[in-house]
This record gives sequence, structure tokens and C-alpha cells, in this order.
Amino acid sequence: MTTSDMKTINIDNIDLNLFKVFEALYEERSATRASVRLNMTQSAVSAALGRLRKIYGDHLFIRTGRGLHPTRCAEELSPVIRDALNCCREGLSMSLLSSGSQTGRMLFIGLSDDYEIAFGSAILTAVAAKHPGLRLAFRQLHAGIAADALTGRHTDIAISAGEFSSATLDYLNAGSGGYACLMSKRAEMAGSLTLEDFIRRPHLLISSGGIVGAVDEALRELKMRRTIRASVTHFSAIPFFIRQSDMIATLPQHAAEALAVFADLHLAPCPVKLPDYEIKVAWRKDNARDTAISEVTEIIRSVIAHAGCRVAARV
Repeated sequence: MTTSDMKTINIDNIDLNLFKVFEALYEERSATRASVRLNMTQSAVSAALGRLRKIYGDHLFIRTGRGLHPTRCAEELSPVIRDALNCCREGLSMSLLSSGSQTGRMLFIGLSDDYEIAFGSAILTAVAAKHPGLRLAFRQLHAGIAADALTGRHTDIAISAGEFSSATLDYLNAGSGGYACLMSKRAEMAGSLTLEDFIRRPHLLISSGGIVGAVDEALRELKMRRTIRASVTHFSAIPFFIRQSDMIATLPQHAAEALAVFADLHLAPCPVKLPDYEIKVAWRKDNARDTAISEVTEIIRSVIAHAGCRVAARV
């Protein structure tokens, strides 16, 4: 589309419902699923996509063997269109504050799977009780990319132990915690897990990309080393690796407690002194007046506090 073409476009001539179709196509990556979500026929969704392509002079979505893949133009448009729609939803919700209605809204929560395992279900239950029409989409991220996911508008709220130093972001310290060890019940120690036992046993490392962890750094100070037999990138994989082995996995206390109950694993205090971690909940400052985001942020803080994490002061 040329500059002269853009100057002739009048918003009065644009059906703003087309942007809801764009949002559904981008998030579902399927015209069929988008039609179900929007309660439209698939031919109507296809027709809307045709009109969007004409407006932007771009294919927007390319059909592949795995569905619809957004073009670079669509990737650039997505956060702009989504924020515009959310502003509209926020404006409409101002007349519905007494009922707390957020019907039709989707909120993206970015978090690593240890938080998802420990807090996800409780967050979902609490949000559904207050905003039954609000849909949550949990997206995987780790501490190294949490801030970028927020500033890039790929997520609305992030739960992470990472740093949020950008001037465009705000956050609160929801709590803090320590570490614990998990192992198969059939391979647990007769007594407490000692440092000698810890060193003697093979380990499963959980890391998003590294080959050493906080445990290895702490052991180096003691002039000791552990044997890492394998590493995984997700906490949810731990039970499948250790239930039938003699390996030990060291992980944040909140996730360790949840997995111990769910997978019937032995939970033990970590015999290596490790620094506590902070649990931060962050959002973009330009969403400070967004009712859904502010209320869900408070729900997350409450869930983390109720789970027994040491509650930190608001920043």
C-alpha cells in the first residue's frame, strides 16, 4: 500500500469487526477455529480476511501444512490491533464494573512452567470466580525473556524472577522462596538428605539453556561438584525422568511441593545453601488503568501469598 493510498482510507469506511477477525486468525492460526471462536461461518471469515488483505496490501496469513502462518506485516500489526481492541473492551467494561464483566476478553499471562504448575490452576479458579467471561492464555517464557515479552506486547502480565528495569514496565514483588529436592520414593534416603548423599547421587538439571545451575555455583564455593546425568528445559518433565531412577532434581520450593503431591515423589530440603528468589509480577505501565490487568495482577499476588511463599513488599 502506498502513502497516497493510505491517505484516502477513511475509518468510517472500514468495518471495525474486521480487526476482531484478524485477532482471532492470528491467535488461532486457523480459519476454522477462528470461525468457531467468532460464531461466524468459515466463508465469512475468509471473506473478512480478503477485505483485510485489500486494506493492507499484504497476504497477512499464508497457508502452510500446520495452518495459517502470519506474514511480517501481520506480526507488526498484531500488537497494535490487539491493544486497540483491548482499549475498546476496557471502555465498554467501564459501564460493567459493578458486575466485573470482561466477556470476550483474552488476557495473556507469561510464565515459566514452575509457576504454571504451582499457581496456574489457583489463578484460573480465582479469575473465573471474579470474571467468568475472561479467558486466560498461559504462555511459556523464562526469566531471560520476560521483560522483552512484555515490551514486545506478546504478553499482558509476566510472572518471573527476572529483572524488569525498563522504564515502560512496572512490577510488584509478590513473594520469595527457596529450593527443595525431589527424588523417587523408592530411592529416597533412610534419613534426611545429607550433603554427602546429595553429592553421591546423579542429578537432573533443569535449565532453559545452560549446562550448569545455581547448585553448581554454590558447590564450587564449597570446592565440591555434583554429577549431572541429564538436563531438561521444563519442570513438568521432572517426574518422567526421576520416578524410575536414582536421580535428584533441585528446583524452586513452590514447584517441588506441587510435583511431589501430583507425581507421588519424595520431597526433601536442599542440603546446599542457595539464595532465595523473588517472585515478581510485571505489566506495561500503559496498561495501568486496564481493569482486567490490574485485578488479575492482584489475584496473582494473592494466590502466591496464599500458597505460602514469603510475601515481599510492593515496589
